[in-house]
Amino acid sequence: MKKILILLYIALVASSCQKKEEQKPNFVFILVDDLGWADVKANYPDSFYETPNLDRMASEGIRFTQAYAAHPVCSPTRAALMTGKHPNRLGITDWIPGFDKFEDQRPIVTPPIRDELALEETTLAEKLKENGYQTYFIGKWHLGEEEKYWPEHQGFDKNIGGWRVGAPQLKKGLSNGYYAPYGNPKLPDGPEGEYLTDRLTNESLQLIQENSDKPFLLYLSFYSVHTPIQAAPKKHEYFINKKAKITLAEGQPSYRQEGDGQTKLIQDNAAYASMVAAMDENVGRILKELKEKGLDENTWVILTSDNGGLSTLYGEGAPTANGPLRAGKGWCYEGGIRVPLIIKGPGIKTPGKVTDLPVTSMDFFPTLLSIAGSNFESNDGVDLSSFLTGGKAPERDLLFWHYPQYHGSAWKPGSAIREGKWKLIHDYESGENQLFDLENDPGENQDLSLSQPEKVVALEGKLMKELEKTGGKLPSRK
Repeated sequence: MKKILILLYIALVASSCQKKEEQKPNFVFILVDDLGWADVKANYPDSFYETPNLDRMASEGIRFTQAYAAHPVCSPTRAALMTGKHPNRLGITDWIPGFDKFEDQRPIVTPPIRDELALEETTLAEKLKENGYQTYFIGKWHLGEEEKYWPEHQGFDKNIGGWRVGAPQLKKGLSNGYYAPYGNPKLPDGPEGEYLTDRLTNESLQLIQENSDKPFLLYLSFYSVHTPIQAAPKKHEYFINKKAKITLAEGQPSYRQEGDGQTKLIQDNAAYASMVAAMDENVGRILKELKEKGLDENTWVILTSDNGGLSTLYGEGAPTANGPLRAGKGWCYEGGIRVPLIIKGPGIKTPGKVTDLPVTSMDFFPTLLSIAGSNFESNDGVDLSSFLTGGKAPERDLLFWHYPQYHGSAWKPGSAIREGKWKLIHDYESGENQLFDLENDPGENQDLSLSQPEKVVALEGKLMKELEKTGGKLPSRK
């Protein structure tokens, strides 16, 4: 009898171990709209904004100081995140559907874009769903004008709040931006005074509470901190008082000329700061819920942005500044494409690690699928899973960006390429190039194109080769 009991015990332990080994990790992917690299205190200690929960997350995970969006504006980056493909391959190189009010006055004609993420593309959600995952999308989608291209048709079991528009709507009597009513066909209106960022988090928490018995992907895509800039209810007055204490050095400029635009240099927008604080608080709520339910030890949490902070417009009035980085959303300078990235997960061996490894939006597709044990095509991303768990950094030859349209930030059609410390930006109107040494000049203040002509020729050649390889469409002369 004793022998039988011992054998039963061994069998139960073996069964328990096997179940534990087979348990797939969960993923919470948090995409914050327009969050700038310098909006996060851990990246930029001089930031006017306060992000204690993101900073704590960084201390428990890995923070990437040279993470890049696939594109300087939202829709192309979002498509790249979903597929692991460069925006060129997807035919989406501008926000959907794109609009240029000065089109008739332009010297060049820009190429058309697709108005949707094609259903033929394989998404991250579809691959995880094949592998037994529950898949939930909450928040901003902006990858299709028609409903048939929205999240529920792209691999997500549930879609809460994702539709064609890229920002909360302000329409008199119909919708009130970040406050109910939202005018969102995929998000029933809450009570008067409800704040959208809080509401999306509430929906996320409910899904976690009700559906944690199976592995899940929760893709929480905040509309924050995109315009319209509407103060969050809790800390607006706090930041108004904080702004009043800012003192600028004599002669310190608040803006700099950026082509035909103006780049904001000082972080002092109290309403924007309150929106950042609300986002940070709600990320903290997500992390707390995972811990209280005992899910944090088997859940990977990724937080990043779809492009740089909105610091540059035709005139003054942008809501944020990107610290030492040049320009902002819409531009291929670092301020437009370098973004926050923090990854926290059960396999990280060195919590609090900070790395300057260059990574980009396409990398999430192979990385998450590799961690989940899913099969996948490599596409244009690099698998970071081994690096996250203590392995060697993956090799990468170069990164490049292609934005052949005009943008309301005063950007003119152009492309950029980074190889090692060198970065080249090509302008299609003038045909001119700028060259920067990011190692010694991360703010891209000194153009070295005249002193390094051979490097310019080499990088421009590589850029054009990458554009051709990925099907990048070029502007044409009128």
